[in-house]
Amino acid sequence: MEKVEVGEVFTIGDTDDEEQEVEVLGVLTIEGTDYVAVGFVEDVRQETEEDIDIFFLKVDEDGDLSAIESDEEFTKVSYAFEKSMDKED
Repeated sequence: MEKVEVGEVFTIGDTDDEEQEVEVLGVLTIEGTDYVAVGFVEDVRQETEEDIDIFFLKVDEDGDLSAIESDEEFTKVSYAFEKSMDKED
């Protein structure tokens, strides 16, 4: 499996089948599963950090990104990312 790197840009389809470019802002492994925090490239480029919508995707065995299905998983991942971001400040 290829490792996803911070700073990589991906194109994903949103709910309206519009293609959006997202940039990887963070990568974290929780209980053996890789997750990435991404933000829309146009938001990231403007560099106003509080305005960036960050969302989380799961990296499967093939290196493909998929949505996080359950609220519990989302909460666990967002909490872990918050903790890791706090350490970097």
